[in-house]
Amino acid sequence: MAVTIADIQKLRKLTNAGLVDCKKALIEAEGDMDKAVEIVRKRGLAIAAKREDRDAAEGRAVAMACGNFAAIVAVKCETEPVANNEKFGTLVNNILNAVMEQKPKTTDEVKAIVIDGATVEEQIKGLSGITGEKMELGDYAFVEGATTVAYNHFNKKLSTIVAFNEENVDEEVAKNIAMQVASMNPMVATRDQISQATIDEEYSVAVEKTKAEQVQKAVDNALKKAGFNPYYCATEEHRDEALRKGYMTQEDIDKALKLMNDTAEQKKATMPEQMIQNIANGRLNKFFQENVLMEQEFDSGTNEKMTVAQYLEKVSKGLKATALKRVNLNAD
Repeated sequence: MAVTIADIQKLRKLTNAGLVDCKKALIEAEGDMDKAVEIVRKRGLAIAAKREDRDAAEGRAVAMACGNFAAIVAVKCETEPVANNEKFGTLVNNILNAVMEQKPKTTDEVKAIVIDGATVEEQIKGLSGITGEKMELGDYAFVEGATTVAYNHFNKKLSTIVAFNEENVDEEVAKNIAMQVASMNPMVATRDQISQATIDEEYSVAVEKTKAEQVQKAVDNALKKAGFNPYYCATEEHRDEALRKGYMTQEDIDKALKLMNDTAEQKKATMPEQMIQNIANGRLNKFFQENVLMEQEFDSGTNEKMTVAQYLEKVSKGLKATALKRVNLNAD
């Protein structure tokens, strides 16, 4: 049967499929528009299924905030040209708009949202079939609070959202904090959001690192005092180099190794526990300063040093960031 240009354009608008695919679907459906839509989508799903083993490393991450709810949606594809394609961008934005309306709590709930008669998962797979690239829903994140803010980086691959404990937070202040999250990549908003297991592990690592440094310092000092270069004693490779170049004899190396072992054992046995704890606690505090938003150093644009907590306190007494999410499709 004859297919009109108007019908082809209408089907293309409904499905984002190519003109040739739309024409074929309309002919197969004998002009039935609903049936043609179904044919295009099923064909796209079949093509997408063949690409499941490919790596989707590109895509877009977009965020939006409205009142007490903010969300980030990331959709992934294989190449940057497709990620920058208008159809791909429209799909990602449509998903985000639907998310803002329905406020889903999980990725599975996002996939099940219906847009123009098809679920998000079907929409993504349908476009995958059209473009010839694997596509999938990537990260989905949301925050809730008295005020929320969203920040989208210019590269369309990095987005952040932050929630606050007070209403009507100044837009510029909120944006500054969202940009802080983008640039400094904190794990959490407040220290109490870090699990005790993580804190215990960080403290344990700090203790072991401190002990190792104290032992190494004692060994290096003992070697220098005995006339040996710590560099050429450090590893078997370095000792072989010293022997080959004539910097040390085998007898020197044997003496240095014995001195290193004896010094290390003595230092381990006499190491002051309180000193180790003090240094380890300092390292743990540095961990908090690097990974907790409220404890990070904030660039106020002046010579005055302050944390994010101090900056927010100056804006409004008691103002705090209570939650954050950050999605970056590039490696940090």
